[in-house]
Amino acid sequence: MKVIKNYLYNATYQIFILLVPFVTIPYLSRVLGPTGIGINSYTNSIIQLFILLGGLGTNLYGSRQVAFARDKKSELTRVFYEVTIFRLISFLIIFFLFGVFLLFSGEYKIFYLAQSISILAALLDVAWFFMGLENFAITVLRNIIVKVTTLILIFVFVRKPSDLMIYILIVSFSLVLGNLTLLPSLKRYIGYPDWKNLHIRKYFWPAILLFVPQVSTQVYVLLNKTLLGLMINVRVSGYFDQSDKIIKMILAIVTATGTVMMPHVANAFAKGKHDDTKRYLYESFSFVSALSVPMMFGLIAVANKFVPLFFTNKFIDVVPIMMLESFVILMIAWNNVLGTQYLLPTDQTKYFIQSVILGTLFNCLVDIPFIIFWNAEGAAVATVLSELLVFGYQLWAVRYQISFRYLFEDSYKYFAAGLIMFVLVFVLDRKLNNSWISIALEILLGILIYLILLILFKAKIVDRAKNMLRK
Repeated sequence: MKVIKNYLYNATYQIFILLVPFVTIPYLSRVLGPTGIGINSYTNSIIQLFILLGGLGTNLYGSRQVAFARDKKSELTRVFYEVTIFRLISFLIIFFLFGVFLLFSGEYKIFYLAQSISILAALLDVAWFFMGLENFAITVLRNIIVKVTTLILIFVFVRKPSDLMIYILIVSFSLVLGNLTLLPSLKRYIGYPDWKNLHIRKYFWPAILLFVPQVSTQVYVLLNKTLLGLMINVRVSGYFDQSDKIIKMILAIVTATGTVMMPHVANAFAKGKHDDTKRYLYESFSFVSALSVPMMFGLIAVANKFVPLFFTNKFIDVVPIMMLESFVILMIAWNNVLGTQYLLPTDQTKYFIQSVILGTLFNCLVDIPFIIFWNAEGAAVATVLSELLVFGYQLWAVRYQISFRYLFEDSYKYFAAGLIMFVLVFVLDRKLNNSWISIALEILLGILIYLILLILFKAKIVDRAKNMLRK
């Protein structure tokens, strides 16, 4: 029940942040226009690389170590201070490197400077600690307050294309203030450190190991936007970014299980409960499959109507990009279960690293030719193929540890239900007029059709849902 509560906390927040962009993105698309959106996307993609370098792998590694040590306050205190000091040293180096970069940054220097406030926000972030404790309520509440405040400020102060700088500053400073609000809660869980027994250097190699897959994943996500901006223009980079935002919004709901399950599985693994770790894997894989399949097909079905209504007709080029990139929803959902929820917490980091590096190398290899031939659509296809390769390798890595029959149990039922739903919604989408009422009708009908089909196909997840509701 603790896992269910934490998932509901996290899923509630993900649904909330899913709804917020439905208000902000259309507004910003109209106010800032494709060029403003593109500049923000392009400069932010560079800043995210610095943030990634600063954090190394400490978010994942720190969270896992907290999960291992959370039953003993002295150990928990030691882990917190060791990780925090390590992060401080790392980010100080990154601030120096960013200063060097700024000297040669060219025309967008002022925007890079504004975006760099997010690096400070990342340094102050201690959400990894509360994730390891499986205390999601505090982070969810903090994030909701920050998002609402940011939303209000955007509508008050961002009114025209020249307000791009104001928008960047609002977002950056809100991240700083949001992360500061978590700091007072730390005193409930940690005491004073024994400075003589802190061992900072031991975190370097494990953090680097987890940093490699993190940076690899982000590199080929950010690489698409950066290459599109360099090879074509920032407008096309903005088109891809708009599509990617919608995909990530949907993925946030699906991958919320990974955030919740990783520390839970790590704690069970540390206590020697290996049968439980496999059971968690099968149940989580079935859940994310049941959730991601209809989301993937549903987004493809309504993309033609959704994009011009949501982004305006200026962003009509986003439609084919979004339809192609939608397939990544299922791939990343599966990768999240095998990688984040199983390989990492069971201390099989090398397989996770190898899979992500393989996907990154493949993406780097095909990205440029795909963009040359098919522009942003090529970048979307490269992303999907890369994630498919990652999943295939992870599946191969665990082939002797798990049962594929249990892992893919009922998956064919999800695909059958999803395909039937897709055909019906796609046909309806062509017949109805362009309006939000039509899209709402299509989504509700799609959900209803999918649920009815799962019941008719006697999918086991229906029984699990009934049992959960009874509890």
